[in-house]
Amino acid sequence: MRSEIVIVGGGAGGLELACKLGRKLGPGKVMLVDSRLYHVWKPSLHEVAAGTLDIHQEGLSYQMLAHDRGFTFVYGEMTALDAGAKRLTVAPVTSASDGEEVLPERSIEYGSLVISVGSTSNYFGVPGARENTISLNATEDAERFRLRLLRLLAQAERSKEPGGDGRSGLDIVIIGGGATGVELAAELREASSVYAAYGFKNLQVRRDVRITLLEGAPRILAPLPEKVSGAALRLLEQRAIRVVTDCRVTAIEKYQVSDNAGHVYAADMCVWAAGIRAPEFLSALGLPTNKGGQIEVDGHLQVKGVPGVYALGDCAACIDGKGKPVPPRAQAAHQQADFLVKTFMNMASGYPPQKNPYVYRDYGSLVSIGHQTTVGSLMGSLHGLSWFVEGFMARMMYLGLHLMHHKAILGSVRTGTMALARFLIRRTTPLVKLH
Repeated sequence: MRSEIVIVGGGAGGLELACKLGRKLGPGKVMLVDSRLYHVWKPSLHEVAAGTLDIHQEGLSYQMLAHDRGFTFVYGEMTALDAGAKRLTVAPVTSASDGEEVLPERSIEYGSLVISVGSTSNYFGVPGARENTISLNATEDAERFRLRLLRLLAQAERSKEPGGDGRSGLDIVIIGGGATGVELAAELREASSVYAAYGFKNLQVRRDVRITLLEGAPRILAPLPEKVSGAALRLLEQRAIRVVTDCRVTAIEKYQVSDNAGHVYAADMCVWAAGIRAPEFLSALGLPTNKGGQIEVDGHLQVKGVPGVYALGDCAACIDGKGKPVPPRAQAAHQQADFLVKTFMNMASGYPPQKNPYVYRDYGSLVSIGHQTTVGSLMGSLHGLSWFVEGFMARMMYLGLHLMHHKAILGSVRTGTMALARFLIRRTTPLVKLH
């Protein structure tokens, strides 16, 4: 099996790159490898976890996209790389139910390779963190969280019925006050209110579903402007979400979280959103990596010292053309995908590579606080200039980012009245999946 351009990882950057190149070059030249069968925009995972977004509505099939966008899809996980021979290995795929082999191990030769496998959780050596928390890195994590939440809500409801033990609700602890932690906390509060309307009549949501957000920095959303952080804190507190800052978690047990000040937080469920690192398997590929496991690339996104191999997104340690480290953000992966599209199109047309290196452009950040409210900052064209945004218009901008992602994948977005209405209804109406 061979392809001129092989992309490993169908996240925001990798999938956009495959779709854009596939439309231009065709399936004989472009191949996407991924260990999953469908793509979900990662910023949506907190909604899947809370049950306010149905994964079957949101997921995009890689096989369908390959057919429509003109690339070849290979299902499986990359396990090895021989950069000298320009060959990678894809692991067998087995059935989850009985372990039967569905697809054998495969070998893929390439002309150029792009690694875009995203990131996973960094537990910083905290005892019990890996074993006793859920991290929202992938769709299966979000679905596991949703099912466990539903089970705990049902148990809490039964305990308050006549003859029950009167157990006082449930405690959810979220560790990490970045965008993922803040968005999940708000979405859970919104979802728990809707769950009560679906038959949990004995639960008083604000009293019985207690949500605590722990952050090690002096404020939540620390990388964003202080005004954004303050607005988000106010909105969380209005939703009866407890926020604890300057909190260093030291141990996580099955039903409790401890910090360095000796405080103990009850936790029926615990989510880890306190940091990311590159997937561990990257360090075994023989490529240069940094302390966080990211692949070291030059300003043109080519892996240092390894011709023909590139990396983008969260898994790439990139210093851009202005000498600044590129943050692990979705907008960076989107920009890097566009940069590599031009690089590969130049190569396909016989032109020299791009002369100028990649330069990251920060367009600001938006953080969703439930289905009705968003806060954030937008960066202006002048250095250091930014605008604070909040409320309905900020929410529409947040949804617009999702539309832009779909446009990058699909090539166009149907903007007719009914198509736009369906999208907005699905993204703004509280929909809770109970089964």
